[in-house]
Amino acid sequence: MISRPDDTSPKNGTNLAAPRPLDAAKPSDTRERCRLLGIEWLEKAPAVDPTAVTLVEPEVAVRLRVVPVRVEGGRLVVAMLDPLDIASVDELGTLVRKPVTRIGLEQAVFAELMREHYGTTAARMAESLGGTTEVSGDLEHNLDAIEADDVHRMAEQPTLINLVNLLLLEAIQGRASDVHIEPFERELKVKYRIDGVLVEQPPPPKHLQPALIGRVKIMAGMNIAERYVPQDGHITLRFEGRKVDIRTSTVPTLYGESVVMRILDKSNLPLDLATLGMSERHRTVIDKMIAKPHGLVLVTGPTGSGKTTTLYASLSKLYDPRKKIITIEDPVEYELSGINQIPVNPKRGLTFATGLRAILRQDPDIVLVGEIRDAETVEIAIRSALTGHLILSTLHTNDAISSVGRMIDMGAEPYLVASVLEGLLAQRLGRRICKHCGVKEPLAEETEHRLTPNEKAMLNGMRTVGAGCDKCKGAGFRGRLGFFELVRISSQLRAAIGGNKSTMELKKLLEADFVTMRDDGMIKAAEGVTTPEEVLRATQDVEDAII
Repeated sequence: MISRPDDTSPKNGTNLAAPRPLDAAKPSDTRERCRLLGIEWLEKAPAVDPTAVTLVEPEVAVRLRVVPVRVEGGRLVVAMLDPLDIASVDELGTLVRKPVTRIGLEQAVFAELMREHYGTTAARMAESLGGTTEVSGDLEHNLDAIEADDVHRMAEQPTLINLVNLLLLEAIQGRASDVHIEPFERELKVKYRIDGVLVEQPPPPKHLQPALIGRVKIMAGMNIAERYVPQDGHITLRFEGRKVDIRTSTVPTLYGESVVMRILDKSNLPLDLATLGMSERHRTVIDKMIAKPHGLVLVTGPTGSGKTTTLYASLSKLYDPRKKIITIEDPVEYELSGINQIPVNPKRGLTFATGLRAILRQDPDIVLVGEIRDAETVEIAIRSALTGHLILSTLHTNDAISSVGRMIDMGAEPYLVASVLEGLLAQRLGRRICKHCGVKEPLAEETEHRLTPNEKAMLNGMRTVGAGCDKCKGAGFRGRLGFFELVRISSQLRAAIGGNKSTMELKKLLEADFVTMRDDGMIKAAEGVTTPEEVLRATQDVEDAII
């Protein structure tokens, strides 16, 4: 739920779920208490009278977590996420000037009902805030000329607070990973990144730019008066009883500050390799690699390819109270229960290298290093693996086998790399076809021209695509999955690495059953899980075949 209008605190703890004591109760407890009080509880969504919906403003409905159902005998019947929330019932009754009858709903059912009737809340609010006000004259070209005190005052207006909260709420409900606010000469664009693709939202009025961006900066603990240097901040939200972290970044552009908010929602984190789309064969090999008491396992790929999620899934599989597991990350993206996590802080001298040295004095069994970036870190990681620790880390390389050359380029001795390396996993992410609206159709001609003869035979001239439905909001895709390639370090390969052979020579020694990322993706396209176009898009920077 959206924070109340009088909540104008600039602290980093905005609450989208109304932090009342009852929120801590389990849904089953709330349901039982409602039964004892004679409050109706439904398993399915009730039929909603559209005229009842118009009695409650969208921002009020979302803030109070209510959906009006009907007017019956002079009373407003409302579905509620928490029917025991007396404060919300009282406020709603005062606003609509009617007594209120409560109906309880399960969280998933209520969320779907809310989306159905108030799905464009932020757009409606922005439109109502826009009115007929036009930005003109000098203000149009120099919005940052507004004094910081004025921005602060505008950003603390209750309706503006609700607008920003609603933008975030809709992004979280829509499974967005990022929210982009981009200022241009005559418009202010808002985009959500959903399943790796930016989706443009209805734009707020341009004249709201200083207040809207100012509100985000207040929530993130940034300096609202500083508009000419990049800033980083952090927002913590409570949403539907869970914590959501948002990493916030601003940079000055020609027409104002551009804002990106990275949403880290642990409930959307698939901590299971099968859920990530990894095949059973690959999972079996990974399990053997990470079960070893010492060695180095690397996950490679560009930024945003899901490397950290794969490592988190591996750590979750490895978790054992009898083992000491420590991570050092930049930043800590998700909090993992039972695992010691250290955030890098270069300003205070805590880098990957210094942190890794300190970790080794903590008697760890397993260490996750967020990224191997420099010679010092790679040297310490290798020596840690040599002295009986299992090290998991990431590198930025296009394919798996190139990681060997990258570490040697950083200054690692080839014979040491050969001694500690146990496995290399490279990955990309592609969109998953919505399972509710997948249909078969012939391959597009422009796609067929880009396929190898083996790939054409595998697909047999057909592809599965998402037709678009309510579940995927017409996109045809819902969620993402990984395309993987996995290199096991065989004795032949280990000898070649120790002999400082080139990447091309190492590729010739890969096992006969080696599957490239592109091949792995095409297998999934043939199974109807994704499309050939998604595979080609995600793996276009990788060679089509291993020489």
